[in-house]
Amino acid sequence: MFCYICKVTNNIMKIVHISGARSWGGNEQQLIDMIPELAKIGVDNVVFGVKKSPLEKECILKGINFIEALGDKLNTFSNYKYLKEIVKLNQPDLIHLHTSDSLTVFTISDLLYNLKVKAVFSKKGMGNSSSVLSKFKYNYKNVAKIICVSEAVKKSFSAIIFPKNISKLEVVYDGINLERTKTVRLENIKELFNISDNKIVVGNIANHVPAKDLPTLIKAINYLVNDIGLKNVHLVQIGEFSNKVTPVIREMITEFKLEEYITIAGFQSNALDFLTQFDIYVMSSQREGLPLTIYEAFLKKVPVVSTKAGGIPEAINHDFNGFLSEIFDYRDLALNLKKISEDENKRIKFVERSYSLFFEKFTAQENAKNISKIYSKESLKGLN
Repeated sequence: MFCYICKVTNNIMKIVHISGARSWGGNEQQLIDMIPELAKIGVDNVVFGVKKSPLEKECILKGINFIEALGDKLNTFSNYKYLKEIVKLNQPDLIHLHTSDSLTVFTISDLLYNLKVKAVFSKKGMGNSSSVLSKFKYNYKNVAKIICVSEAVKKSFSAIIFPKNISKLEVVYDGINLERTKTVRLENIKELFNISDNKIVVGNIANHVPAKDLPTLIKAINYLVNDIGLKNVHLVQIGEFSNKVTPVIREMITEFKLEEYITIAGFQSNALDFLTQFDIYVMSSQREGLPLTIYEAFLKKVPVVSTKAGGIPEAINHDFNGFLSEIFDYRDLALNLKKISEDENKRIKFVERSYSLFFEKFTAQENAKNISKIYSKESLKGLN
């Protein structure tokens, strides 16, 4: 078992990262992308998270110190006291909270045991709870900064932050660590999923959760194929299945007779490796912070067609480096897919502009530099 409380080495700064994630998604990938870059600029990192989780597995593979939570989830009474022990032995300059339940654990632990260390909280998504408990923890006095993944998240989250705490909100865009973008999977995607050679491959990577609005994507492909009549396309949708969304989209595929135009591939390890084989990357989300897959498509020079969910318009300027549609507008999404598939010059311009933008704003190196500035600034301030 990879479980211990480590005394990290004497370095410029010591950070304990806390995450209650028990599955794998963009938030967890961003944490794994960020930590090596923080280490390069003198930050010692240790992660406190759920045992036997994908996050623990990745930390072990990357040589990142990982402390297993007590029990099978983070938010338990035993972990409130355990966090006090972790803080005492590690003596971090700050705690970085990466999930809502990690914020809960920090707040309760600090109230009960006086941790004597401040925290910063990363806010990734657009969903907000307005319950009394949520408002209390989001406005908790010892949460020094709330790092928003986009301006859209900052604006959305401002609704439940007290006016006196608005200054705590700061936007730092996520970034991709280039070290993990080397290709591991070499399969030909058309051979793997039995797709005809003449088909345009439209790709989507999204877990089957309501925020990704995959039913709108299926409607868009139906409109593209059965109404507009563009038959030489094939959607490859990659993402973890769910009991709520997966049966719905499977039923839609059958109803619209799209079996030969859509592959529901499920979770695929190293899904990023397939991006270069997509002719177009598409997103149909109704709610987003600003997804890493947009940046990954930029890096891999794949043109993007998306809805305007959340912070996506902060990365994509419509008809400059991608096409955007209103959320739920499957017809316009389909028309944009048709336009980009038929305009090679537009595709070339889009990918060149997006590629340049990626290296300007969306690398893990840039992200770590901006995060470390927050760490340095807040660690010099005293507790409230």
